[in-house]
Amino acid sequence: MKAKLPKGMGGGAPGNMQGMIRQAQKMQAEMERVGQELEEKDYTASSGGNAVTATVSGKLVLKSLEIKPEVVDPEDIEMLSDLVVAAVNEALRTAEKDRNDKMEAVSGGLNIPGLF
Repeated sequence: MKAKLPKGMGGGAPGNMQGMIRQAQKMQAEMERVGQELEEKDYTASSGGNAVTATVSGKLVLKSLEIKPEVVDPEDIEMLSDLVVAAVNEALRTAEKDRNDKMEAVSGGLNIPGLF
């Protein structure tokens, strides 16, 4: 006697699997395209009322750092350091959030380790 599979199981599995593979390949290609677009973008943030402005690339590399002369006080290097760190970190957070948001949109919210 041959066992019967529940309704909706079996029969179309090979075609269904192929469709899933094609869909996954499309999603991967779209994620690669979006990833390349993101790497070409720049993200800018500032701190201290625009006293320090940092720009990072989509590859999360610091590209430029602008410091207004009036914020440079030889007696208070610590404050300048804090402003630089704050501006750079905010630019990096912005870039990372943009990447996560765009990749989540492409993947439909799936969290697939190693894809991004």
